[in-house]
Amino acid sequence: MLNAVLTVVGLILLTVGIVWLIDKFVPKKAKPILNILLWILIIFLGYLTFDSVYGEIKFNQLKKKRYMVVIENLKDIRDAQLAHRTVTGKFSNNFDELVTFIDTAKFTITQRKDSTIIDEELTRRFGGVETTKDIVIIDTLGFVPVRDSLFGADTRYKTMMNVPIGKEGAKFKLEAGKLPNEDIAVFEASVDKDIILYDQDQNLVNKEKQVVAVDGVNGPTLKVGSMTEVYTKGNWPKSYNTKKEE
Repeated sequence: MLNAVLTVVGLILLTVGIVWLIDKFVPKKAKPILNILLWILIIFLGYLTFDSVYGEIKFNQLKKKRYMVVIENLKDIRDAQLAHRTVTGKFSNNFDELVTFIDTAKFTITQRKDSTIIDEELTRRFGGVETTKDIVIIDTLGFVPVRDSLFGADTRYKTMMNVPIGKEGAKFKLEAGKLPNEDIAVFEASVDKDIILYDQDQNLVNKEKQVVAVDGVNGPTLKVGSMTEVYTKGNWPKSYNTKKEE
């Protein structure tokens, strides 16, 4: 944007300079017409400058509003995935499976207690001298539905796979698996910025997809999780959160 503004401003200054030269050296009869044409050009270039600046401001405002709506869905997907890993030990790569899991699965409520018991092996080894060891006892207290824990009476999880704003009918891309050569579960849910900003100026969208900034959503997608590292957060800055991250 800065380069475009500087270019237009340069053209305006050049035009003003031409007006001054005309005023100095062009015959009086021709001056009125040339001056009018040049001032029209100056006004037009001024409009282009304003439009380029204001257009990008409006784009950035709309972009942030749409991202914040999409982020809420990505948080629901992340919470559902973390619950799925807690119960099953892995993430899901299928939204239908994830929804069914939320509808049917339960968290196990346990209680952990430290205790001391006689270590029979060491007792025998030491000729009958009573020897003890510390152990941890885990008692199951009950079960709580995953759905109630995450969403209560809200059924929004049933549509969390749909991109809530932007191109109609679009869905998030969902991947899950394990890191190469490691037994560590990972997942990633993402949507291309082209889908969220489908009806905006393509030049501004292309520029947004190349963003690398502390206060921006870096890269061509808005996403949560990662398929290349142990990471379950999103790629958006804190300023895009509408409620406190848990």
